[in-house]
Amino acid sequence: MMGDSASHIGIHRRDIYTITRLNREVRTILEGSFPPLWIQGEISNLVKPSSGHLYFTLKDAGSQVRCAMFRNRNLQLRFKPANGDEILARAAVSLYEGRGEFQLIVESMEPAGDGALQRAFEDLKQRLAKTGLFNEEHKKIIPPFPVNIGVITSPTGAAIRDIISILQRRFPFAQVIIYPVPVQGKGAAEQIARTLALADERRECDVLILARGGGSLEDLWAFNEETLANAIFQCQTPLVSGIGHEIDFTIADFVADQRAATPSAAAELCSPDQQQLADKIRAQQDKLMRYTRQTLLIVNHKLQTLGNRLPHPAWQLQSISQQLDECSLRMIHSVQSSNDKYRSQLLELKSGVNDQNPAHQLRNFSEKCFFLQQQLNQAISHTLHNAHVHIANLNHALDTVSPLATLGRGYAIVTDVENKTIIREAGQLKAGDTIMTRFFKGRIKSTVDTIFDNEET
Repeated sequence: MMGDSASHIGIHRRDIYTITRLNREVRTILEGSFPPLWIQGEISNLVKPSSGHLYFTLKDAGSQVRCAMFRNRNLQLRFKPANGDEILARAAVSLYEGRGEFQLIVESMEPAGDGALQRAFEDLKQRLAKTGLFNEEHKKIIPPFPVNIGVITSPTGAAIRDIISILQRRFPFAQVIIYPVPVQGKGAAEQIARTLALADERRECDVLILARGGGSLEDLWAFNEETLANAIFQCQTPLVSGIGHEIDFTIADFVADQRAATPSAAAELCSPDQQQLADKIRAQQDKLMRYTRQTLLIVNHKLQTLGNRLPHPAWQLQSISQQLDECSLRMIHSVQSSNDKYRSQLLELKSGVNDQNPAHQLRNFSEKCFFLQQQLNQAISHTLHNAHVHIANLNHALDTVSPLATLGRGYAIVTDVENKTIIREAGQLKAGDTIMTRFFKGRIKSTVDTIFDNEET
Protein backbone atom coordinates (compact mmCIF):
# COMPACT_ATOMS: atom_id res chain seq x y z
CA MET A 1 0.00 0.00 0.00
CA MET A 2 2.76 2.47 0.91
CA GLY A 3 4.70 1.61 -2.23
CA ASP A 4 1.70 2.33 -4.44
CA SER A 5 1.16 5.71 -2.70
CA ALA A 6 4.80 6.74 -3.18
CA SER A 7 4.61 5.77 -6.84
CA HIS A 8 1.41 7.84 -7.24
CA ILE A 9 3.05 10.92 -5.66
CA GLY A 10 6.09 10.55 -7.93
CA ILE A 11 3.90 10.63 -11.03
CA HIS A 12 2.30 13.89 -9.93
CA ARG A 13 5.72 15.48 -9.37
CA ARG A 14 6.92 14.82 -12.96
CA ASP A 15 7.30 17.87 -15.25
CA ILE A 16 5.44 16.59 -18.30
CA TYR A 17 5.98 18.61 -21.54
CA THR A 18 3.37 19.09 -24.23
CA ILE A 19 4.59 18.94 -27.81
CA THR A 20 3.84 22.67 -28.22
CA ARG A 21 5.81 23.57 -25.10
CA LEU A 22 8.74 21.40 -26.17
CA ASN A 23 8.90 22.93 -29.66
CA ARG A 24 8.57 26.48 -28.28
CA GLU A 25 11.42 26.01 -25.77
CA VAL A 26 13.64 24.35 -28.38
CA ARG A 27 12.95 27.28 -30.73
CA THR A 28 13.87 29.74 -27.97
CA ILE A 29 17.14 27.90 -27.30
CA LEU A 30 18.05 27.78 -31.01
CA GLU A 31 17.25 31.44 -31.70
CA GLY A 32 19.16 32.56 -28.59
CA SER A 33 22.23 30.45 -29.31
CA PHE A 34 23.00 31.51 -32.89
CA PRO A 35 23.46 35.08 -34.14
CA PRO A 36 22.44 35.92 -37.72
CA LEU A 37 24.91 34.19 -40.05
CA TRP A 38 25.86 33.94 -43.72
CA ILE A 39 25.23 30.59 -45.40
CA GLN A 40 25.85 29.39 -48.98
CA GLY A 41 23.94 26.70 -50.79
CA GLU A 42 21.82 25.64 -53.76
CA ILE A 43 18.08 26.38 -53.92
CA SER A 44 15.69 23.46 -54.38
CA ASN A 45 11.98 22.80 -53.75
CA LEU A 46 11.20 26.53 -54.17
CA VAL A 47 7.54 27.37 -53.39
CA LYS A 48 5.90 30.80 -53.96
CA PRO A 49 2.38 30.85 -52.42
CA SER A 50 -0.08 33.71 -52.88
CA SER A 51 0.97 35.20 -49.50
CA GLY A 52 4.18 36.42 -51.14
CA HIS A 53 6.45 34.41 -48.82
CA LEU A 54 9.18 32.11 -50.21
CA TYR A 55 9.77 28.56 -48.94
CA PHE A 56 12.73 26.52 -50.23
CA THR A 57 15.52 24.15 -49.31
CA LEU A 58 19.23 25.03 -49.24
CA LYS A 59 21.53 22.12 -49.88
CA ASP A 60 25.14 21.27 -50.49
CA ALA A 61 26.81 17.97 -51.34
CA GLY A 62 26.12 16.42 -47.94
CA SER A 63 23.12 18.09 -46.26
CA GLN A 64 20.07 20.30 -46.64
CA VAL A 65 18.00 22.68 -44.48
CA ARG A 66 14.49 24.13 -44.81
CA CYS A 67 14.33 27.95 -45.31
CA ALA A 68 11.61 30.61 -45.20
CA MET A 69 11.87 34.18 -46.52
CA PHE A 70 8.87 36.36 -45.67
CA ARG A 71 7.27 38.85 -48.03
CA ASN A 72 8.59 42.04 -46.37
CA ARG A 73 12.13 40.73 -46.95
CA ASN A 74 11.90 39.23 -50.44
CA LEU A 75 10.37 42.44 -51.83
CA GLN A 76 13.90 43.89 -51.58
CA LEU A 77 15.49 41.17 -53.76
CA ARG A 78 17.29 42.43 -56.88
CA PHE A 79 17.01 39.07 -58.67
CA LYS A 80 14.44 36.29 -59.07
CA PRO A 81 15.61 33.15 -57.24
CA ALA A 82 15.01 29.82 -58.96
CA ASN A 83 15.69 26.16 -58.30
CA GLY A 84 19.33 25.32 -58.91
CA ASP A 85 20.59 28.87 -58.09
CA GLU A 86 23.69 29.02 -55.91
CA ILE A 87 23.06 31.80 -53.39
CA LEU A 88 24.61 33.50 -50.39
CA ALA A 89 21.97 34.12 -47.69
CA ARG A 90 21.97 35.96 -44.35
CA ALA A 91 19.68 34.02 -42.03
CA ALA A 92 18.67 33.38 -38.43
CA VAL A 93 18.43 29.86 -36.97
CA SER A 94 14.90 28.92 -35.86
CA LEU A 95 12.36 26.10 -35.50
CA TYR A 96 8.90 25.84 -37.09
CA GLU A 97 6.80 24.87 -34.06
CA GLY A 98 3.86 23.53 -36.05
CA ARG A 99 5.87 20.59 -37.45
CA GLY A 100 8.88 20.65 -35.18
CA GLU A 101 11.14 21.30 -38.18
CA PHE A 102 14.53 22.95 -37.96
CA GLN A 103 14.64 25.89 -40.40
CA LEU A 104 16.39 29.13 -41.33
CA ILE A 105 14.61 32.53 -41.50
CA VAL A 106 16.29 34.27 -44.44
CA GLU A 107 16.68 38.06 -44.13
CA SER A 108 18.50 38.69 -47.43
CA MET A 109 20.06 36.75 -50.29
CA GLU A 110 22.18 37.37 -53.34
CA PRO A 111 23.74 35.26 -56.06
CA ALA A 112 26.81 33.48 -54.73
CA GLY A 113 29.00 35.33 -57.21
CA ASP A 114 28.47 38.53 -55.22
CA GLY A 115 29.33 36.85 -51.97
CA ALA A 116 33.01 37.75 -51.98
CA LEU A 117 32.24 41.38 -52.74
CA GLN A 118 29.61 41.47 -50.00
CA ARG A 119 32.05 40.07 -47.44
CA ALA A 120 34.68 42.58 -48.54
CA PHE A 121 32.08 45.34 -48.19
CA GLU A 122 31.17 44.25 -44.65
CA ASP A 123 34.83 43.97 -43.61
CA LEU A 124 35.67 47.47 -44.90
CA LYS A 125 32.52 48.91 -43.36
CA GLN A 126 33.38 47.52 -39.91
CA ARG A 127 37.03 48.62 -40.16
CA LEU A 128 36.17 52.19 -41.20
CA ALA A 129 33.45 52.43 -38.56
CA LYS A 130 36.06 51.73 -35.88
CA THR A 131 38.21 54.60 -37.17
CA GLY A 132 35.30 57.06 -36.69
CA LEU A 133 34.66 57.94 -40.35
CA PHE A 134 30.92 57.33 -39.92
CA ASN A 135 30.49 59.25 -36.63
CA GLU A 136 27.70 61.84 -36.53
CA GLU A 137 29.89 64.53 -34.93
CA HIS A 138 31.82 64.77 -38.22
CA LYS A 139 28.68 65.38 -40.32
CA LYS A 140 28.31 68.91 -41.73
CA ILE A 141 24.99 70.70 -42.05
CA ILE A 142 23.54 70.94 -45.56
CA PRO A 143 22.84 74.66 -46.33
CA PRO A 144 19.11 75.35 -46.76
CA PHE A 145 19.55 77.86 -49.63
CA PRO A 146 22.66 76.94 -51.67
CA VAL A 147 23.63 79.38 -54.42
CA ASN A 148 26.05 77.02 -56.22
CA ILE A 149 25.45 73.25 -56.28
CA GLY A 150 28.22 70.95 -57.52
CA VAL A 151 27.39 67.54 -59.01
CA ILE A 152 30.09 64.85 -59.24
CA THR A 153 28.82 62.13 -61.57
CA SER A 154 28.95 60.75 -65.09
CA PRO A 155 28.10 63.51 -67.63
CA THR A 156 26.17 61.05 -69.82
CA GLY A 157 24.17 59.03 -67.30
CA ALA A 158 20.50 59.31 -66.36
CA ALA A 159 21.46 60.56 -62.89
CA ILE A 160 22.70 63.96 -64.10
CA ARG A 161 19.56 64.49 -66.21
CA ASP A 162 17.30 63.71 -63.24
CA ILE A 163 19.28 66.00 -60.93
CA ILE A 164 19.26 68.97 -63.33
CA SER A 165 15.54 68.52 -64.03
CA ILE A 166 14.65 68.50 -60.32
CA LEU A 167 16.90 71.48 -59.49
CA GLN A 168 15.40 73.54 -62.33
CA ARG A 169 11.88 72.73 -61.15
CA ARG A 170 12.40 73.21 -57.42
CA PHE A 171 15.06 75.93 -57.16
CA PRO A 172 15.97 77.49 -60.55
CA PHE A 173 17.93 80.29 -58.82
CA ALA A 174 20.81 77.91 -57.99
CA GLN A 175 23.80 77.55 -60.34
CA VAL A 176 24.74 73.92 -61.13
CA ILE A 177 28.42 73.05 -61.65
CA ILE A 178 29.07 69.58 -63.10
CA TYR A 179 32.31 67.72 -62.33
CA PRO A 180 32.41 64.80 -64.83
CA VAL A 181 33.90 61.51 -63.60
CA PRO A 182 33.68 57.82 -64.50
CA VAL A 183 31.37 56.05 -62.05
CA GLN A 184 32.49 52.43 -62.52
CA GLY A 185 35.42 50.44 -63.77
CA LYS A 186 39.10 50.32 -62.96
CA GLY A 187 40.49 53.55 -61.49
CA ALA A 188 37.02 55.15 -61.11
CA ALA A 189 37.33 55.48 -57.33
CA GLU A 190 40.69 57.29 -57.59
CA GLN A 191 39.36 59.65 -60.29
CA ILE A 192 36.27 60.45 -58.21
CA ALA A 193 38.47 61.12 -55.16
CA ARG A 194 40.73 63.51 -57.10
CA THR A 195 37.76 65.37 -58.60
CA LEU A 196 36.15 65.65 -55.17
CA ALA A 197 39.33 67.11 -53.70
CA LEU A 198 39.57 69.58 -56.61
CA ALA A 199 35.96 70.74 -56.19
CA ASP A 200 36.50 71.18 -52.45
CA GLU A 201 39.74 73.12 -53.03
CA ARG A 202 38.06 75.56 -55.44
CA ARG A 203 35.44 76.53 -52.82
CA GLU A 204 33.00 77.46 -55.59
CA CYS A 205 30.08 75.33 -54.35
CA ASP A 206 27.91 75.57 -51.24
CA VAL A 207 27.11 71.84 -51.39
CA LEU A 208 28.28 68.85 -53.46
CA ILE A 209 26.23 65.90 -54.75
CA LEU A 210 28.00 62.58 -55.38
CA ALA A 211 25.62 60.59 -57.59
CA ARG A 212 25.26 57.47 -59.70
CA GLY A 213 22.32 55.43 -61.01
CA GLY A 214 21.48 51.91 -59.89
CA GLY A 215 23.44 48.78 -60.61
CA SER A 216 24.80 45.57 -59.15
CA LEU A 217 27.17 45.45 -56.21
CA GLU A 218 30.05 45.10 -58.65
CA ASP A 219 28.83 48.11 -60.69
CA LEU A 220 28.73 50.26 -57.54
CA TRP A 221 32.07 49.06 -56.19
CA ALA A 222 33.92 52.30 -57.02
CA PHE A 223 31.92 53.92 -54.21
CA ASN A 224 33.05 51.21 -51.74
CA GLU A 225 36.77 51.96 -52.04
CA GLU A 226 38.70 53.21 -49.01
CA THR A 227 40.41 55.87 -51.15
CA LEU A 228 37.08 57.56 -51.91
CA ALA A 229 35.90 57.17 -48.31
CA ASN A 230 38.95 59.10 -47.03
CA ALA A 231 38.46 61.81 -49.68
CA ILE A 232 34.82 62.28 -48.62
CA PHE A 233 35.82 62.45 -44.94
CA GLN A 234 38.48 65.12 -45.65
CA CYS A 235 36.12 67.22 -47.82
CA GLN A 236 35.21 70.52 -46.09
CA THR A 237 32.24 71.26 -48.38
CA PRO A 238 28.95 69.61 -47.25
CA LEU A 239 28.35 66.51 -49.37
CA VAL A 240 25.18 64.53 -50.13
CA SER A 241 25.43 61.04 -51.63
CA GLY A 242 22.76 59.74 -54.02
CA ILE A 243 24.05 56.40 -55.26
CA GLY A 244 21.95 53.60 -56.75
CA HIS A 245 18.42 52.78 -55.63
CA GLU A 246 16.78 52.86 -52.21
CA ILE A 247 18.06 49.41 -51.23
CA ASP A 248 21.65 50.16 -52.30
CA PHE A 249 24.10 51.20 -49.59
CA THR A 250 27.76 52.03 -50.23
CA ILE A 251 30.68 53.05 -48.04
CA ALA A 252 30.39 56.54 -49.54
CA ASP A 253 26.83 56.78 -48.14
CA PHE A 254 28.07 56.15 -44.59
CA VAL A 255 30.86 58.75 -44.81
CA ALA A 256 28.80 61.46 -46.57
CA ASP A 257 27.23 64.22 -44.53
CA GLN A 258 23.80 63.02 -45.65
CA ARG A 259 22.65 60.03 -47.68
CA ALA A 260 19.80 60.17 -50.22
CA ALA A 261 18.09 57.04 -51.52
CA THR A 262 18.50 58.06 -55.19
CA PRO A 263 20.15 60.82 -57.25
CA SER A 264 16.75 62.51 -57.58
CA ALA A 265 16.30 62.42 -53.80
CA ALA A 266 19.78 63.97 -53.40
CA ALA A 267 18.73 66.89 -55.64
CA GLU A 268 15.61 67.38 -53.50
CA LEU A 269 17.66 67.36 -50.29
CA CYS A 270 19.95 70.09 -51.63
CA SER A 271 17.25 72.39 -53.03
CA PRO A 272 14.36 74.09 -51.27
CA ASP A 273 11.01 73.90 -53.06
CA GLN A 274 10.32 77.39 -54.44
CA GLN A 275 6.55 76.81 -54.21
CA GLN A 276 6.82 75.84 -50.55
CA LEU A 277 9.03 78.89 -49.94
CA ALA A 278 6.48 81.15 -51.61
CA ASP A 279 3.66 79.61 -49.57
CA LYS A 280 5.68 80.05 -46.38
CA ILE A 281 6.48 83.69 -47.21
CA ARG A 282 2.81 84.39 -47.93
CA ALA A 283 1.83 82.76 -44.65
CA GLN A 284 4.39 84.83 -42.75
CA GLN A 285 3.20 87.97 -44.57
CA ASP A 286 -0.41 87.26 -43.62
CA LYS A 287 0.65 86.65 -40.03
CA LEU A 288 2.58 89.93 -39.99
CA MET A 289 -0.41 91.84 -41.41
CA ARG A 290 -2.75 90.34 -38.82
CA TYR A 291 -0.34 91.23 -36.04
CA THR A 292 0.05 94.79 -37.40
CA ARG A 293 -3.71 95.31 -37.63
CA GLN A 294 -4.21 93.93 -34.13
CA THR A 295 -1.45 96.17 -32.75
CA LEU A 296 -2.95 99.25 -34.43
CA LEU A 297 -6.38 98.44 -33.00
CA ILE A 298 -4.93 98.14 -29.50
CA VAL A 299 -2.98 101.41 -29.84
CA ASN A 300 -6.04 103.25 -31.19
CA HIS A 301 -8.13 101.94 -28.31
CA LYS A 302 -5.54 103.14 -25.81
CA LEU A 303 -5.43 106.57 -27.48
CA GLN A 304 -9.20 106.85 -27.30
CA THR A 305 -9.17 105.84 -23.63
CA LEU A 306 -6.48 108.41 -22.80
CA GLY A 307 -8.34 111.04 -24.83
CA ASN A 308 -11.49 110.41 -22.84
CA ARG A 309 -9.58 110.87 -19.59
CA LEU A 310 -7.95 114.16 -20.70
CA PRO A 311 -10.14 117.24 -19.96
CA HIS A 312 -11.07 119.34 -23.00
CA PRO A 313 -9.09 122.65 -23.22
CA ALA A 314 -12.34 124.62 -23.68
CA TRP A 315 -13.60 123.31 -20.34
CA GLN A 316 -10.39 124.36 -18.63
CA LEU A 317 -10.60 127.87 -20.17
CA GLN A 318 -14.19 128.22 -19.00
CA SER A 319 -13.23 127.25 -15.46
CA ILE A 320 -10.33 129.76 -15.39
CA SER A 321 -12.59 132.52 -16.80
CA GLN A 322 -15.14 131.87 -14.07
CA GLN A 323 -12.46 132.07 -11.39
CA LEU A 324 -11.29 135.44 -12.82
CA ASP A 325 -14.85 136.79 -12.70
CA GLU A 326 -15.19 135.79 -9.08
CA CYS A 327 -11.89 137.45 -8.18
CA SER A 328 -12.93 140.67 -10.00
CA LEU A 329 -16.22 140.83 -8.12
CA ARG A 330 -14.52 140.33 -4.78
CA MET A 331 -12.02 143.11 -5.54
CA ILE A 332 -14.77 145.62 -6.53
CA HIS A 333 -16.69 144.80 -3.38
CA SER A 334 -13.59 145.31 -1.24
CA VAL A 335 -12.87 148.76 -2.81
CA GLN A 336 -16.46 149.88 -2.30
CA SER A 337 -16.42 148.77 1.32
CA SER A 338 -13.21 150.73 2.00
CA ASN A 339 -14.61 153.87 0.38
CA ASP A 340 -17.77 153.66 2.42
CA LYS A 341 -15.77 153.23 5.61
CA TYR A 342 -13.55 156.26 4.95
CA ARG A 343 -16.56 158.40 3.94
CA SER A 344 -18.30 157.48 7.20
CA GLN A 345 -15.28 158.43 9.30
CA LEU A 346 -15.03 161.78 7.51
CA LEU A 347 -18.65 162.58 8.18
CA GLU A 348 -18.28 161.68 11.81
CA LEU A 349 -15.33 164.05 12.22
CA LYS A 350 -17.22 166.85 10.46
CA SER A 351 -20.24 166.19 12.62
CA GLY A 352 -18.12 166.46 15.75
CA VAL A 353 -16.98 169.97 14.78
CA ASN A 354 -20.45 171.25 14.02
CA ASP A 355 -22.31 169.33 16.66
CA GLN A 356 -23.01 172.53 18.65
CA ASN A 357 -24.81 174.29 15.78
CA PRO A 358 -28.52 173.41 15.86
CA ALA A 359 -28.83 174.23 12.21
CA HIS A 360 -25.87 172.09 11.61
CA GLN A 361 -27.37 169.44 13.84
CA LEU A 362 -30.65 169.73 11.97
CA ARG A 363 -28.82 169.63 8.70
CA ASN A 364 -26.69 166.83 10.04
CA PHE A 365 -29.71 164.94 11.20
CA SER A 366 -31.29 165.61 7.85
CA GLU A 367 -28.13 164.51 6.06
CA LYS A 368 -27.77 161.61 8.42
CA CYS A 369 -31.26 160.54 7.60
CA PHE A 370 -30.47 160.96 3.94
CA PHE A 371 -27.18 159.12 4.41
CA LEU A 372 -28.86 156.36 6.33
CA GLN A 373 -31.40 156.18 3.54
CA GLN A 374 -28.58 155.85 1.04
CA GLN A 375 -26.81 153.29 3.21
CA LEU A 376 -30.01 151.40 3.51
CA ASN A 377 -30.43 151.50 -0.27
CA GLN A 378 -26.80 150.47 -0.76
CA ALA A 379 -27.13 147.76 1.82
CA ILE A 380 -30.26 146.49 0.17
CA SER A 381 -28.59 146.74 -3.26
CA HIS A 382 -25.44 145.07 -1.92
CA THR A 383 -27.43 142.32 -0.25
CA LEU A 384 -29.43 141.73 -3.40
CA HIS A 385 -26.24 141.69 -5.43
CA ASN A 386 -24.61 139.16 -3.09
CA ALA A 387 -27.76 137.09 -3.17
CA HIS A 388 -27.71 137.14 -6.97
CA VAL A 389 -24.02 136.14 -6.98
CA HIS A 390 -24.67 133.40 -4.45
CA ILE A 391 -27.62 132.14 -6.45
CA ALA A 392 -25.48 132.20 -9.63
CA ASN A 393 -22.76 130.22 -7.85
CA LEU A 394 -25.30 127.74 -6.55
CA ASN A 395 -26.79 127.49 -10.02
CA HIS A 396 -23.33 126.83 -11.49
CA ALA A 397 -22.54 124.25 -8.82
CA LEU A 398 -25.90 122.64 -9.47
CA ASP A 399 -25.17 122.56 -13.22
CA THR A 400 -21.77 121.01 -12.48
CA VAL A 401 -23.23 118.06 -10.58
CA SER A 402 -26.36 117.86 -12.70
CA PRO A 403 -26.70 114.58 -14.66
CA LEU A 404 -27.72 116.64 -17.69
CA ALA A 405 -24.37 118.49 -17.63
CA THR A 406 -22.56 115.17 -17.38
CA LEU A 407 -24.57 113.85 -20.29
CA GLY A 408 -23.73 116.98 -22.25
CA ARG A 409 -20.01 116.19 -21.95
CA GLY A 410 -20.44 112.92 -23.83
CA TYR A 411 -21.28 110.55 -20.96
CA ALA A 412 -24.33 108.30 -20.80
CA ILE A 413 -26.49 106.65 -18.13
CA VAL A 414 -27.02 102.90 -18.55
CA THR A 415 -30.05 101.26 -16.90
CA ASP A 416 -30.99 97.58 -16.70
CA VAL A 417 -34.38 97.40 -18.42
CA GLU A 418 -35.53 94.44 -16.35
CA ASN A 419 -34.88 95.70 -12.78
CA LYS A 420 -34.59 99.48 -13.52
CA THR A 421 -31.19 99.74 -11.79
CA ILE A 422 -28.34 101.98 -12.93
CA ILE A 423 -25.34 100.03 -14.23
CA ARG A 424 -22.02 101.29 -12.79
CA GLU A 425 -19.72 98.46 -13.86
CA ALA A 426 -19.68 95.77 -16.59
CA GLY A 427 -19.77 92.94 -14.05
CA GLN A 428 -23.43 93.79 -13.27
CA LEU A 429 -24.42 92.57 -16.75
CA LYS A 430 -24.22 89.35 -18.69
CA ALA A 431 -24.41 88.60 -22.39
CA GLY A 432 -27.98 88.85 -23.63
CA ASP A 433 -29.21 91.44 -21.05
CA THR A 434 -31.35 94.33 -22.38
CA ILE A 435 -30.17 97.82 -21.36
CA MET A 436 -31.49 101.41 -21.81
CA THR A 437 -28.80 104.06 -22.53
CA ARG A 438 -29.69 107.74 -21.98
CA PHE A 439 -27.66 110.43 -23.72
CA PHE A 440 -27.79 114.23 -23.46
CA LYS A 441 -30.44 114.09 -26.16
CA GLY A 442 -32.41 110.90 -26.61
CA ARG A 443 -32.17 107.27 -25.48
CA ILE A 444 -31.44 103.88 -27.03
CA LYS A 445 -32.41 100.36 -26.11
CA SER A 446 -29.84 97.63 -26.80
CA THR A 447 -28.78 94.07 -25.98
CA VAL A 448 -25.42 93.14 -24.43
CA ASP A 449 -23.22 91.10 -26.78
CA THR A 450 -19.76 90.87 -25.17
CA ILE A 451 -18.53 91.97 -21.73
CA PHE A 452 -14.94 93.24 -21.18
CA ASP A 453 -13.63 93.29 -17.62
CA ASN A 454 -11.09 96.08 -18.07
CA GLU A 455 -10.65 99.26 -20.08
CA GLU A 456 -7.73 97.97 -22.20
CA THR A 457 -9.61 95.01 -23.72
